[in-house]
Amino acid sequence: MIKIHGVHGSPFVRKVLVALALKDLEYEQLPQMPFTQDDEFAKISPLGKIPAMEDGDLTVSDSSIICEYLEDAYPGYGLYPASPADKARARWYEELGDSRIAELAAGIFFQRFMRPMAFQQDPDEELVAKIIDKQLPPVQDYLETQVPDSEFLFGEFCMADLGLVSPFFNAGYAGYAIDADRWPKAAAFVDRVREQSQVSGVLEAEGKALGIQ
Repeated sequence: MIKIHGVHGSPFVRKVLVALALKDLEYEQLPQMPFTQDDEFAKISPLGKIPAMEDGDLTVSDSSIICEYLEDAYPGYGLYPASPADKARARWYEELGDSRIAELAAGIFFQRFMRPMAFQQDPDEELVAKIIDKQLPPVQDYLETQVPDSEFLFGEFCMADLGLVSPFFNAGYAGYAIDADRWPKAAAFVDRVREQSQVSGVLEAEGKALGIQ
């Protein structure tokens, strides 16, 4: 059986769990925090990143690499569009979500969710305001030009859709939502992704694990 090392709350772990659900694959999730001094985990994930996956003799980390492996190794639901051009665009959107959007959303999530809960510290609202007022708007301006009015980026729901949106779920745990008046298409797109059954199922389990449901 496939084993996934990682914890709920990570947008990258979430991405892999949704991919597994889309492929209808059984798996075992093994709780693992990132960047721990764990010699055994380092054998699976040398950089200490989550998620990491074991599938038989294969061990690999990084969510995008895992999803691409699942696409290649297991037939069924397509995690990426078929044409080379669309697949390239899909990987760009996924990378944007995994990099810049995840970085900004993580700042909000850490300040407003993790600091009070894990460290009993007040959030740095000046830093949060900088992210929300200065750094996120250009990204959301771009998203507004890219996402469709209905359905998903390439017709069928795929990893590009989830990759763009997954970090916003973390920001949502910290009370942030895209301003639907300013970015109506982007806000509606986040809602459509959230409503996908495989996504909502993972988010339900995640909410219970984080104690927010």
